[in-house]
Amino acid sequence: MTAQKWFSRLAGLLTVVILTRLLTPSDFGLVAIAMSVVPFLYLLADLGFSAYLIQADHPKQVDYSTAFWYSLCAGIAVAAVLGLTGYPLQILLKVDGVVPIMWALAPAVVFVAAGSVPTAILRRRLQFNLIARQAMIGGTVGQIAAVVLALKGFGVWALILQTLATQLVATLMVWISAKWLPSRAFSIQQFRSMFLYGSNVVAVELIALGRGWAENAIVATALGLNGLGYLSVAQRLIQVSQDLTATAIVPVSTVVFAQVRKDRDRLCSAYERAQSVTYALLTPVMVFIAVCAPVIVPMIFGPQWAESVAPAQALAVAGILTTIASLDHGLLYGLGRPGTWLVYAMAIDALTVTMTFFTAPWGLGAVAVGFIVVALFATVARWPLVAHQLQTSWQRLAAQFGQAVILAIAISMGGVVAYRASDGYRDVVTLLSTGSAISLGWLFAAHLLFPSAIGEGKRLARRIFDKIRNRAARAQESSTLGDR
Repeated sequence: MTAQKWFSRLAGLLTVVILTRLLTPSDFGLVAIAMSVVPFLYLLADLGFSAYLIQADHPKQVDYSTAFWYSLCAGIAVAAVLGLTGYPLQILLKVDGVVPIMWALAPAVVFVAAGSVPTAILRRRLQFNLIARQAMIGGTVGQIAAVVLALKGFGVWALILQTLATQLVATLMVWISAKWLPSRAFSIQQFRSMFLYGSNVVAVELIALGRGWAENAIVATALGLNGLGYLSVAQRLIQVSQDLTATAIVPVSTVVFAQVRKDRDRLCSAYERAQSVTYALLTPVMVFIAVCAPVIVPMIFGPQWAESVAPAQALAVAGILTTIASLDHGLLYGLGRPGTWLVYAMAIDALTVTMTFFTAPWGLGAVAVGFIVVALFATVARWPLVAHQLQTSWQRLAAQFGQAVILAIAISMGGVVAYRASDGYRDVVTLLSTGSAISLGWLFAAHLLFPSAIGEGKRLARRIFDKIRNRAARAQESSTLGDR
């Protein structure tokens, strides 16, 4: 899953570099208008039913079929809504061409809805390798199609085809891999159970969406669009860094939590292992960003984004805590407690908006520090909540957090020393020296603080090495037999 995220990011970056030279800013703007609505419609089409299937004890054919027929019908209806939304948006924004773009993107909603149940089946089977490969293939096909159409002068339709081709290929492949076909059965009783669970899932996503809108509105009002832009760039840097490190653990662990939830000892062990691996993987990356942000931000985004440095440093600190929140999110979903997480999310998101409201007039630095305060409070608040679900003590959870703090302080000290020692040299030298110091410190400190995470890494490395070696041996054997 992590490899797929790296592949998608790098291939997507390469595709954007090519398309920005072939298309106009208005082309990207038109698609951006539509894509701001599409993810929300994906959520409505699924209604959290796939999340229900992933955590259900023993789902039957009727459960899968009920979820599929709802998702398919809802996907068709929501796709029609997407197309019709183009008319008021075109009038409101006074931009021509929105309507055909909306109608053209509508099938993507149907594709995603049709593939939600087969994807849930693959996740229940822990076949994340197949899901990752299919995402890679679908993304590659879509990117190639976009570049070809752009070269032929199709303009904005190149971006539309990229989205459609990506979703269509991924959906077809997931159906083939799942080897499942729906029956005509539809259970009203099961639909109600799924709806009760799924409505909490959707509510959590809607609250998060509303929190994001409220934060943006507050920052834009207090600091202007420039301030919002600086904050947005800092947030994007942290999100990409999280995507490329530990967040792939979260969807996998959710399925594991659901499958072992009746055995509390195994559940506690699985959670603690996932938490330790997440802390161990993410902490050095976030420390590196916090230390080197004055070099990273101008190098990647340009010197005009220097105002994003301070927010990026603060958000890097908060990023360690918010990733663990995602893990706890998956735990509650895996245990069938989305309503409990909904109550928690409502309280924390309300606190986040309130904190942003009071800190925004003091500048971006204050807003970012406010995020750290809220993230720290939210982490402490989750300890008794998670401990109750795991039937363990909150002190055990706090102990791992303390280990992560010690790890962060230890490796940041070495990083700061290396950063200052290389001051005045080229930026690349500064990044390499600082990264090397942090990595060496991490290798030593992580062995002491998170030995189980290091053990997991070693076992995974051995498995990958053995797999590569076995494939090479089989290829050599096949070549030898062919020669004979």
